[in-house]
Amino acid sequence: MQGTIRRRIAGFAVLALASWLMVYPALAEPAAPVDEETRSVLEKSLSVVEIDKEIGRIQTEQSAVKAKLASSQAALDKQEAAIAQKREDAGKVIRAYYTGERDVLITALLSTRNLSGLLAVLDFFDQIFASDKITLNDYKNHYQALKKSMAALNAQSARLDEVEGRLKKQRERVVALQQDVDAALDGRTDADKLRAMIDEYTNYWQNVGLVEVNRYFKALSKAMGQIPAWVENNKDLLEIDGFNYTLTIPDDKLNEFLRAQNDIFDNFAFAFEQDKVVITGKRDDLEVELSGHYSLESNGSILFHVDELVFNGLALPDTTRAQLERQFDLGFYPSEIVSFLKAKSVEVKGNDLIIKLSIGL
Repeated sequence: MQGTIRRRIAGFAVLALASWLMVYPALAEPAAPVDEETRSVLEKSLSVVEIDKEIGRIQTEQSAVKAKLASSQAALDKQEAAIAQKREDAGKVIRAYYTGERDVLITALLSTRNLSGLLAVLDFFDQIFASDKITLNDYKNHYQALKKSMAALNAQSARLDEVEGRLKKQRERVVALQQDVDAALDGRTDADKLRAMIDEYTNYWQNVGLVEVNRYFKALSKAMGQIPAWVENNKDLLEIDGFNYTLTIPDDKLNEFLRAQNDIFDNFAFAFEQDKVVITGKRDDLEVELSGHYSLESNGSILFHVDELVFNGLALPDTTRAQLERQFDLGFYPSEIVSFLKAKSVEVKGNDLIIKLSIGL
């Protein structure tokens, strides 16, 4: 009996080991590109995968806009049908005034012989004029609602055109990149080997790299939300001159703050260089580097933009960078430090991030 149990356990162990060996190579760090041409092919093939994702996202957006446009068109058709009767009613009222049909009211007023008769006529006048006013206002409100619906429909139509334009552009990019990859592979004696390397890098990026990049960005976004409280506890970072404030954040202090927030940043570093921010992270055989810049928004907030994202030596396309910006907020909001503060300028100078603040009125 015990021998049977041991054999079953051994069988399960062998099966588990075999399964692990089947999965692990797809997730293991692929061999580094040996030359610039190979690196370029890998980079382009990875861009094809990432831009394909953007195409899928745009197609979903396109379907949503089309559905909204169809719904708005149906609502507009109903409004146009409803307003036809309102237009006719309003027309009758206006014609009555212009053709003298209301002159009989004046005759009735002049023919009254006593006060009670006068009051009765005036009460009748009030009812007619109130009814006329309701009719005209009703038409006016329906007409304004119709104009508003038409404007919304035109905006949605323009939005659809813009979405379809982006979709076409991304499809053209994918076709061009795929053609470059196919041309690079064509005639190479090691084409099959290179195709296998492309698959390895693609699998590694999707199953390991992207997960790790998202993990970094999620932790970074969460940590950035704690910066206002950190600044409040480090008054030496804030210089006050009358109604003007200067917040100076050295990169070494920022790194110290981040590492206190999450141990993921132990292998992660911010570096402030002239007019740009460089962020690097490395864990085991995975390495990520991105560079970007801060921009000052009209509402006084400061947003971070990813200008370049490199994964294990391969630059990822703008679509990936834009998705990360949409998904994770790495912005800085001075009003969260003091409610009445508003950023006037932001610059990266030397090893410092320098933010000029003033009282927002």
